[in-house]
This record gives sequence, structure tokens and C-alpha cells, in this order.
Amino acid sequence: MRRCRILVLLSAMGWLGASCSSEPDQAGRTAANAPEAALPQLARHFDQQWAMQKLWEDGLAEVAVYDAERVIYNKPRRFEYVQITVKEEFNQRFNVKTDDYQRTDLFPVMKVNQFCRIETDQYPYHFLTSLFFRRDEPITLYKLTTSSQEWCGNTFKAITDDALQYTQSYNSYWDGQGSGERALRRNVLFEDALPYTLRSLRFDQLPRFEVAVCELQQTSKALPPAYYEASVAVTAAAAAEAAEPAWRVVVQLDQQKRNVYWFARAYPNVLLRQTTWDGRSLVLKSQRRYAYWTH
Repeated sequence: MRRCRILVLLSAMGWLGASCSSEPDQAGRTAANAPEAALPQLARHFDQQWAMQKLWEDGLAEVAVYDAERVIYNKPRRFEYVQITVKEEFNQRFNVKTDDYQRTDLFPVMKVNQFCRIETDQYPYHFLTSLFFRRDEPITLYKLTTSSQEWCGNTFKAITDDALQYTQSYNSYWDGQGSGERALRRNVLFEDALPYTLRSLRFDQLPRFEVAVCELQQTSKALPPAYYEASVAVTAAAAAEAAEPAWRVVVQLDQQKRNVYWFARAYPNVLLRQTTWDGRSLVLKSQRRYAYWTH
């Protein structure tokens, strides 16, 4: 029997608009009881050994810094966005990075931390999202935590995986969404995780496929998450699209909404650039490997 997967989502505000504003529209998204896409059928398009390379065993973290933009209160805000990728050892009992490496219940994960501080006309927003994947499973999100703090309040969401379904519990400051829990779909990709998961594509095969994508969970709302029946296509990027040779990955969420990601052709296929339908953008500013926790 597979080990239980635990995903925790602390919601932050949506990428479109401020957390005190209304949610993005629901057009083109499906309910939680819609037919599920089978992720195992998509495995041929991904390199399951992508994170097993020796690069990730040097004890260092990949720290990528981006010039970013995001719409808050109907105005584009520019800021610095940091994405950290590093291998860690988890223990099964507490489902977190272990302090005791003599334990017998350890297993390796890849952690992706995403951090930013965004200044607005009124007050700053702070976001920290941590995503975790089993080292040999780049497609399936194992755990995710994300937090948002701003003057309107805090929201917390937690998703657990019992190998049959995901269950989401939540607490927020929104009327009607104070606290509760709900069942979620399985066999989906999470939009929050695409900057990592898509790095493991078999780019040279120029894959095309369809997959269910759970909408961005980095929001302050605690509404039931919706899903896109998305199409994914890989092409070689034009020279003018990125600072170095790159692969271009288009994720067409529905007829109107499109996300585009550019990844370096050379391993480890760092994310060079990203644009999304709701006004988010990233452009790589710098990238290096070091033990950030010692500085």
C-alpha cells in the first residue's frame, strides 16, 4: 500500500487582484467530480529520473532570482521573486525534513521554496510557498505549504492524501469560508507546481498531451478548487524568446487562458521565463548553487 501523501496549502492571495478583491472567473473550469486524467499514462512524457542526478547530492541548493510582475489592486506590481530547489531527507513519522539521519523511516524529496515580498500603495504582501516531491516522482506533488500575510488577514489550507483521494481542510478570514474540509480530485497536476514538474519533461521528444490541472492555490480564498482540462505542448523556443537556447512549454488551460514557460535546454533545465493568463510574469535575473541556510 502506498504511503500516505500529505499536502498542506496555506493560501495566499490570487495572482490576479488583491486578496481583498473578488476571485477570478470560473469559466473553462470543471467541478471536483469531473472525470480524472490518469497521470500514469503521462509518465512517458516525463523523465522520472530527472532529480536522481548527482548534481542534487552536493548538499547545495539551486537559488534562482527573478524579476517579477503581478497584478494587485488592478495595478501591475514589480518585485523580486526567489525560487529555491534542493534535495532533503524526510522522515515518515513527522513528514518533514529530518534532524536524525539514523532513523529507519527516511526517504528523499525535492523541495521547491518560492518567496516574495510585494509592495503596494497601502501595505506589503509576503508569500512563501514550499512544494515537495518524492525524488523519483517529479509529476506527483507530495506536499505543499503556502502562507500569505497582509493587512486583511491570514488563510490556511491543508490537503492530505490517503492514496484514495485528497482531503482539504481550510481556515480563512472570508465570510462563509471560515473553516471546513472537502474531498478533492486525484491524478491532476497542480498549477503551483508546474515550474518544477515541467522541468522533467522529455523535451527533445516535443511531447503534446492533455491533463487536468488544479487551479492556482496561492490565493486567500478557501473556495472549492476548480480544474482545467488543459493541453500541453513543447516546442523549441525562438532565439528572441530567451537569453539562451530554451524549450517553450505552452499550457493551454482553456480557450482563453494560456500559461507559457521557457526552460533552459541544458540540464538542469532551469526556468528562464514565465508568463500566465492572469498577469504574472518571471524573468530569470540570477542563478547559483549555495547553502543559503548558512548565510
